[in-house]
Amino acid sequence: MLLVAGLGNPGVEYARNRHNVGFMAADAVAGRFGFPAWRAKFSGALAEGRIGGEKVILLKPQTYMNESGRAVAKAVNFYKLQPEDVLVLHDEIDLDAGKVRLKEGGGLAGHNGLKDIKAHMGADFRRLRFGVGHPGDQDLVTGHVLNDFSASDRQWLDPLLAAVADNFELLVMGRDQDFMSALAVAAPPPSGGE
Repeated sequence: MLLVAGLGNPGVEYARNRHNVGFMAADAVAGRFGFPAWRAKFSGALAEGRIGGEKVILLKPQTYMNESGRAVAKAVNFYKLQPEDVLVLHDEIDLDAGKVRLKEGGGLAGHNGLKDIKAHMGADFRRLRFGVGHPGDQDLVTGHVLNDFSASDRQWLDPLLAAVADNFELLVMGRDQDFMSALAVAAPPPSGGE
């Protein structure tokens, strides 16, 4: 069983924010694999289904980003999972826009959603990090991640989300390198980043 937690903030005003790319990715996976409608559970929106024969629980915490760990921990405890059974989908300002990286454990790069998850269950969970670029000044970071993706961003974001969903079964099966190779072919990042 795999718990996939897409991070973001609830509410239509945040729906297209860079900070909500985790929600967007979870929605893309749910749509690609025909998961049933999202329902309220664990202080989040939850959808369950099967991918590649494995049970997958998709969770979008509805606690706001800074308290994401509360919802994730409730699901982990309910299903009796270990941190290594959790994959978190989130934005990453330290990656150029359009780049994606997989990581397990390690530093949290100041991401408040990840910090809260670590506080509830440790840092030994897997992460799929979606690069949204850095605004160049630390004082501008909050505004950057809480602003919507631009129209030009959608040119790389939409194909990337589709490629993540199309190849997600590889992640579920633990074929991380094959997943990353498939993404590089299907949705290469914009040249030079942004």
